[in-house]
Amino acid sequence: MEEVNSLREVQALRRLGSHPNIVNMIDVIYNERNQTLDLVCELMDMNIYEKIRDRETLLPEKLVKSYMYQLTKALDHMHRNLIFHRDVKPENILINDKTQTLKLADFGSCRGRQSKAPFTEYISTRWYRAPECLLTNGYYNEKMDLWSIGCVFFEILTLRPLFPGTDEIDQIAKIHEVLGTPPAGVLNKIRKNSMHMKFSFPNKAGLGLESRVSADAQCMDLMRALLEYDPETRLTTRQALRHPYFAENRYRLESNQSHHQPLVALCEYSLSLSLSEFHSLAVSLPLTRAFSCRLFTSSSSSSPIFLARSLFPTPLLLSYDLQGTGTKGSSSAAAGTE
Repeated sequence: MEEVNSLREVQALRRLGSHPNIVNMIDVIYNERNQTLDLVCELMDMNIYEKIRDRETLLPEKLVKSYMYQLTKALDHMHRNLIFHRDVKPENILINDKTQTLKLADFGSCRGRQSKAPFTEYISTRWYRAPECLLTNGYYNEKMDLWSIGCVFFEILTLRPLFPGTDEIDQIAKIHEVLGTPPAGVLNKIRKNSMHMKFSFPNKAGLGLESRVSADAQCMDLMRALLEYDPETRLTTRQALRHPYFAENRYRLESNQSHHQPLVALCEYSLSLSLSEFHSLAVSLPLTRAFSCRLFTSSSSSSPIFLARSLFPTPLLLSYDLQGTGTKGSSSAAAGTE
C-alpha cells in the first residue's frame, strides 16, 4: 500500500483536495492478488473531445467562456499548490453536460513546481505541447499548461485543433505558420537549454490567429497572451483569470459567494476601517467598478477588516456583514468616472 500512496496521481489528488473544477477521487482500490490498482472517481458525462467531436455547429459563446474559465481555475488551483499538469488536452477535461460543470482529470503526468529541470522531454500530447517542450532538453515549467489552455481554447471555439503536427518538426512548422518565427532573443534563450539539437528557422511572419478564427477582441487578446512563444511573457493562470474576457464569469462567481463566505481568493488588499469610515468609502469613491466584501471583527481589534475587492464593470455597490455582531447594511452610489 505504501507504493500505492507514493503514486504521483494519488499524491496529487490528495494534495489538491476538493475543488469544483478538479475531478474528485473517491477511493483507491488495490488488488494484491492481481496486482492491479483502480482509482474510483466521480462520474462525469463525457470529455471535451467527445463533446465537440461530431458537432456541426459551434458551441454557444457563453458556454465556451464558462468552460475556459473553469479550466483556468482548475489549473490556477494546481499551480498555487505547486503542481503543474503537463498533459492538458480535450480528452483530459471532463464535463457534466446538464450542469455545464467542467473538471480537469488525469494527473498521471503532473510534476511538482519545486522540482528542478530538466524534466521528461516527451511530455504532453504533441498538438498541445509548448515550444519550450519541443525545443529544449526538458527545460520547462508550469507555463507549458498555459500554452495548452490556449490550444484547447481554440479547439473548443472552432471545433478543430490549432496545431495538428504529424511529428515534432511539423509541430514547430505549424506553430510558426500561424504565429511566425519568434524574435532572435527568444530563440537564443531557448538554445541555451537545447544541447541535443541545433536549429535555425527562416525569418517569416505568421498568418496570425485571425486567419484561423474569428472572435471578439477580448477573446483574441486572451488567446494570443496564452500562446506567447516566450514562456516568460506568457500569462500566468492568475493573470488569465483577471483578463477582461472573464469579467462576466468573475461577476457571477462573486454574486454567488457574496454574503456567504469571505472572498479571500479575490483579495487585493486589506484595510482596517471603522464602520463609519467604510460607509464613507462606499459612497464617495469615484469608481466604475463594484465592491463586494464582508467585514470581520476580532478579539484583537474592534475595527472591521475590509477583505475583498472585485473587478466588475457594474455600478458601484457595496455590501457588508459584521460577522458575529448581527449588524448588516449596504451602501450604493451612482458610478462615476475613473
